[in-house]
Amino acid sequence: MASPCVQIISHCFIKPKLASKEAKKPIHFSLWDLPLFSLNYIQKGLLFRLPENQDFSIATFLQDLKDSLSVTLTHFHPLAARLATVKQQNPPSLIVFLDHEKSPGAKFVHANVDLRVSDVLRPTDVPLIVQSFFDHHQAIAHDGHELSLLTCQATELVDGIFIGVSVNHMVADGTSYWHFFKSWSEVFLSKARNGHFMPVSRPPILERWVLPGSDPIIRLPFTDNDELIDRHNRPFLRERIFHFSSDSLSKLKAKANLECNTTKISTLQALSALVWRCVTRARRLPPNQETGCRFAVNDRTRISPPVPETYFGNMVLIVRSTATAGRLLDHGLGWAAWQLHEAVVNHDDNAIKGFVDSWLKNPFVFKMSRFHDPNGVHIGSSPRFDMYGNEFGLGKGVAVLSGYANKFDGKVTVYPGRDGGGSMDLEVCLLPENMAAFECDEELKSVVIGEKAI
Repeated sequence: MASPCVQIISHCFIKPKLASKEAKKPIHFSLWDLPLFSLNYIQKGLLFRLPENQDFSIATFLQDLKDSLSVTLTHFHPLAARLATVKQQNPPSLIVFLDHEKSPGAKFVHANVDLRVSDVLRPTDVPLIVQSFFDHHQAIAHDGHELSLLTCQATELVDGIFIGVSVNHMVADGTSYWHFFKSWSEVFLSKARNGHFMPVSRPPILERWVLPGSDPIIRLPFTDNDELIDRHNRPFLRERIFHFSSDSLSKLKAKANLECNTTKISTLQALSALVWRCVTRARRLPPNQETGCRFAVNDRTRISPPVPETYFGNMVLIVRSTATAGRLLDHGLGWAAWQLHEAVVNHDDNAIKGFVDSWLKNPFVFKMSRFHDPNGVHIGSSPRFDMYGNEFGLGKGVAVLSGYANKFDGKVTVYPGRDGGGSMDLEVCLLPENMAAFECDEELKSVVIGEKAI
């Protein structure tokens, strides 16, 4: 019997409900945005059960999704634009910006699949079909010259609905992504309370950050767009979601701090240290092999003066701690967690400004084929993002899931646990042979309490 596949029923483009003169002007990218040309779109979404209310109409629900999206885009209008590039001759360079004039808007997709919610949640590994719950499969940010910068896809299941959002990574980081998602859900719900859609309560700051005294228009020292493109063909990965209760995480944090005679190690640092050690052990790296653990760190509050959390764009840098496999595994959990703590603490205003100054003098773009460390672990996303607060009138989601985007052997994505209270879910991506060893690791099994966030 053939496996079910996602069927596209319809798609359309959505423009902002209101467009001011300001919203029609080009928007130039910051130095945090421009290195991300070759990264995939951000793809995250929520799985909901169908309401038991007999009055629920999928046609009305879809229309309200579209209408509320149009209202939300009035505030988040960069998501309705396209990328555009202008070539400069003297000196040879490229200027890339957001162009609203030639864009049909953001994309909305309606799809269905002959699956039940349990078919998605019950398997040990995240089913591959989840990748089809998102638009722009394998697309990179540079493709935003031709593709929509935002696609919202509503996929009907037999007894559920999945709302998946794909956002061009040059336009938004995780903080901005979930700011938009939360705002869309808020606008959607406002109709039930007020009889009409209300504006967002936390408007985004759209003006891009510029280093004082520098030119707001950055000229990339390249002669052609092809120099910015690197499409990474990843091998087959197993993906699993592991659940950690607030109680188990409290004990893990206490253990890490006790081993280092401190109280400064955070829960996320302790959990990341655990994963770093367990993945390293699963890979059976030789003792002298260097391995690293990387964090994506939000710079908004670390730079001086600080930038509001409502700043819409990218403001994330990577922080890395390294050790040989032997040193990492010979020491305890606390030692590894302290290395990560120190790396985060040292990522201060001076470090950020140092990167800014260096990049402006010698601009570059990240190449995924080089960015991936086959011996390391990369921790992305944040348990602070209010993912389960986005309900769209369907009640609390049953799971947060992601698409194909930006995954490789050793990629770990952090979600808040559905239970709340400080619980967390980790989406772990590993080569099959590494996952087989990782999921049997005794140190991991002493902390994890579940395989799937249900």
